[in-house]
Amino acid sequence: MRAIWSGSISFGLVNIPVKLFSGSQSDSLDLDMLRKGDLCPIKYLRVCKRDNKEVPHEEIVKGYEYSDGEYVVLSDKDFENASLEKTHLIDIVDFVQESEIDTRYFEKPYYLEPDKSGAKAYALLREALKRSGKVGVASYVLRNRGAMGIVKPLDDLLILNQIRYSEEVRAASDLKLPSQDNLREQEVTLALSLIDQLTTTFDPSKYHDEYIDDLKKIIDDKAHGLAPKPEGKAPQPTKVTDMMALLKESLKQKRKEAA
Repeated sequence: MRAIWSGSISFGLVNIPVKLFSGSQSDSLDLDMLRKGDLCPIKYLRVCKRDNKEVPHEEIVKGYEYSDGEYVVLSDKDFENASLEKTHLIDIVDFVQESEIDTRYFEKPYYLEPDKSGAKAYALLREALKRSGKVGVASYVLRNRGAMGIVKPLDDLLILNQIRYSEEVRAASDLKLPSQDNLREQEVTLALSLIDQLTTTFDPSKYHDEYIDDLKKIIDDKAHGLAPKPEGKAPQPTKVTDMMALLKESLKQKRKEAA
């Protein structure tokens, strides 16, 4: 893996030099855009709005429009100088229980690796977090953007889990949601029994993107001149009158599988 950032974790007055690595990767299909008539690949160009001429990458700069048509050009050094300390620091500002953080806030994981000179301090922070059962709430700057994250231990590793700011999480107050007034206790009991039947220990390796597998099969069929067939049927909403019968049938199926 290649480090995408280097700096320090600030823990009180202790600075721990670290490198940051991405902890996730995309597993999507790489699809090209084509012209429908002759399947010619489409290329995206950076074009000047005034003269419609293509602009080479090395001639492109970033600018902020502070008034109509007037720009201030910002260099990489300007972004760094905006806060020289923050661009090189993961500053732990608070310690909290991870269970207090709404899951909607979690965004992306990163791995933290210490430099040789910071190995002992890294191990100290990791052990202190393990024993306290808490996580550190940290602020930092990554890719010219201020960010928040939580620092937490995982075995011998410290993870920085990027989280969203509160203004980035939408409120759900405008949604029309049902109340539980029309539920019968028997229905709830059956639903709880079904949950018990389906309960297991979480194993992430058990799950994978089955949609990508189905899509690859369609690609393979079409490459060999075969007409693709739809997988399964679109699900239909359950009728209220069928709820009890479907719950009972679901329980029967799970008991058969278990037997």
